[in-house]
Amino acid sequence: MSGRPGPTKRCTVAWATRERQYLWRVELPSSARIADALAAARRMAPAGVAAQIPWDSASVGVFGELRARSDECADGDRIELYRPLRNDPRQRRRERVQRERRGGRQPHLDRR
Repeated sequence: MSGRPGPTKRCTVAWATRERQYLWRVELPSSARIADALAAARRMAPAGVAAQIPWDSASVGVFGELRARSDECADGDRIELYRPLRNDPRQRRRERVQRERRGGRQPHLDRR
């Protein structure tokens, strides 16, 4: 046994509120999974911040793509914890169209 640690990888765990973004840079064994990165970041987070983050229930992803906590993470990954949407954008649009129709106006169509 050489006494040296095995290969590692570095990832960033991200959580954002409306007011602030939090980033934790974690170093993990090469076999680590997303759940391991979240656990490492949780240990690094100040207690007041850590208590506000739904570490176990929030959806997670890597660079904007949903992933499972059991997925392996790669060196350099940005692992993101996602906040739930306050309102579904599709539902907001439906409600806006209904309001405009009741008001006698033609619905605004977003043509991008």
